[in-house]
Amino acid sequence: MKKRIIAAAVALPVFLIVLLVLPQLATAILFAAISVVAVWELMCVTGLVRHLRLFIYSAIMAAAVSIWSFLGCPHGLAVLLLLAYFTALAVELLSAHTALKFSKVCIAAFSAIVMPLFLSAMVRLQMMENGRFLVLVPCVIAFTADSGAYFIGRAFGNHKLAPIISPKKTVEGAVGGAACAVLGMIIYALILRFGFGFSVNYLYAAIYGLFGAVGSIIGDLFYSCVKRQVKIKDYGNILPGHGGVLDRFDSMSVVAPLVEAFMLLIPFAARVS
Repeated sequence: MKKRIIAAAVALPVFLIVLLVLPQLATAILFAAISVVAVWELMCVTGLVRHLRLFIYSAIMAAAVSIWSFLGCPHGLAVLLLLAYFTALAVELLSAHTALKFSKVCIAAFSAIVMPLFLSAMVRLQMMENGRFLVLVPCVIAFTADSGAYFIGRAFGNHKLAPIISPKKTVEGAVGGAACAVLGMIIYALILRFGFGFSVNYLYAAIYGLFGAVGSIIGDLFYSCVKRQVKIKDYGNILPGHGGVLDRFDSMSVVAPLVEAFMLLIPFAARVS
């Protein structure tokens, strides 16, 4: 527990400084690094890391996804990069088809494209107008949903949500986490309204919290399912007491792109001119 608290006390301020103070490029670099570590962790637990070239190709692709989220990669160039990565995977599969299964290649593609695309939603949120405020929304949702689910689940949880995948999660905790996420988003909307002069839609803010909480649970259970299948407790130990990058960003990997989509479709806050 001591290691967990110390790690959080060091990592959280650094994370917030990158998001709120440093130039936007720093966020892109941070999530490029996070994506590369996530690729390493997933490939390690699935045994795919033994194919070193696949890891190198996937790590480069993962970092590129985050950086092009910052640069605004032209569509044609993005397609070429994806085609180059696919070609590299195809060459590896064809040259080692007896030892390298197609399912493993799919894991590589998921780790190199889907994971960083979802995680780099934080970069794209920050690039939006008033992005310094918007990039905190996934953090608010993930934190309040996880904290609410933990404490309410401990106090009132009786019905298991996913007993085999995540034995400690309960239906009561999930409902409590969703309620806390809705409340957290309404409070954040109030802060934006009265502290920074934003025009806000409280109904939309509540929708963000509700669906964000559901997304948080899906992300958590998805990566927990992978851990159960490969029989590990954590994806790594890069954060003492917290596990690996995928242990900390499992919820965020779904919440962040969901918030990005909502901000494009039903923005809940806008700066008053």
